[in-house]
Amino acid sequence: MSDGDLRVLLSSNSYFSILKEMFPFKKPPRVFFDNMTPIPCLPREIFLTDTTFRDGAQAFRPYRREEILTLFNYLSALSGDKGVVRWTEFFLYSSRDRAIVKELLDLNYKYPKVTGWIRASLNDLKLVKEVGLDETGILTSISDYHIMYKLGMSREKAIRKYLLVVEEALKHGITPRCHLEDVTRADIFGCVIPFVRKLMRLSEKYGLPIKIRLSDTLGLGLPFPHTSLPRSIPKLAHIIVNYCEVPSEYVEFHGHDDFSLAIANSLAAWFYGISGINCTLLGIGERAGNTPLEVMLMFYVQITKEDIDLKIITDIANYYREKIGYAVPEDKPLVGDKVFATAAGIHADGLMKNPEVYLPFDIQEVLGRRIKVFVNDRSGRAGIAMWINTYFGLTGRNRIDKNDPRVIRIYREIMHAYESGRARPYSDGEMLALIRKYAPDLLEEISKRLN
Repeated sequence: MSDGDLRVLLSSNSYFSILKEMFPFKKPPRVFFDNMTPIPCLPREIFLTDTTFRDGAQAFRPYRREEILTLFNYLSALSGDKGVVRWTEFFLYSSRDRAIVKELLDLNYKYPKVTGWIRASLNDLKLVKEVGLDETGILTSISDYHIMYKLGMSREKAIRKYLLVVEEALKHGITPRCHLEDVTRADIFGCVIPFVRKLMRLSEKYGLPIKIRLSDTLGLGLPFPHTSLPRSIPKLAHIIVNYCEVPSEYVEFHGHDDFSLAIANSLAAWFYGISGINCTLLGIGERAGNTPLEVMLMFYVQITKEDIDLKIITDIANYYREKIGYAVPEDKPLVGDKVFATAAGIHADGLMKNPEVYLPFDIQEVLGRRIKVFVNDRSGRAGIAMWINTYFGLTGRNRIDKNDPRVIRIYREIMHAYESGRARPYSDGEMLALIRKYAPDLLEEISKRLN
């Protein structure tokens, strides 16, 4: 135990570990290093899991029935026969929650599997049996911050409570998924490992799997193998799989993005032995959000080299915009309006010569998206020409060149406006008005080119 640990004695056999040196609270968290470095070990199988309708809904609003059905169908399409998105989870507390779970079960889709989420309570477990689920997540808060401050229990009492509910689930043929809440502030050797080993003994006793979710509840995890526990995700992954002997396919990582590391931590979890990464669509989740499913899906394809119809990602984002009414951030990776857009003339010039210059992949082929251009004082003639070509869909020999005299006239007008104090980009409507004013023949020529 480090000098900075504050252990509060509750009885002769019970203590708490509050890591004040690492988490001083009055100041930002501290990073420590050690000489223990686990070896990367990508599991034989990797997959994604979903908590859009549980953790995601907590930070957004309740999803309507038709929205859940539509998004669930999208998740099923992404999952395919291999179960790329292996399961999704739901609260069971309201009659509305239970009704939608039963409706999804009646669809009889193979993937994603419909699972529940409950507290470590026998009364909550009754809800799982009531709706007919054969798997549920169980909240097993594991840090002493939660056990002492939230539950007001000793470690021993909390662990006994968790094990009681887990064993009861196993007796009824229900697969428990134990969510180790706040594991990145937990006592790994004094609490986490002993608890997980007890879970594995119960799994052997009943012949049913017990799954483990490592929940980085406050986004405090770090993706580096040489940083110290409990913050090192590589070390946590290595310990759970190798020291606790939990099969990789029964472990998942649940990240939050408080320090913009949810994706990096999720990748580290994969690379160091964890099969499942728990995500939400568009990363919608509490506080700074969760690991975004669409980004991890893109990495899944990069790692496995499998062919998946990633255009569904664009369909999902458009559904959120147009039907759900969610304002997708313009700079959101893969799905934001401005992610594959440019206003820089030098970028536009490179893109017109060869899109591979400034694009990581063919966005039309992979995501069903087109390059967008918005014009400002940095766009230059190349940016204006590219706006025209993109807006009207001109390709090959039909494209307008940046040296076209009409493009030059429009460019001069735009630069005059900015020199006179304009600050905002030009809208599509304003660009069309400039074309009508300075190059009326261009519209007629474009029409002929397209025909």
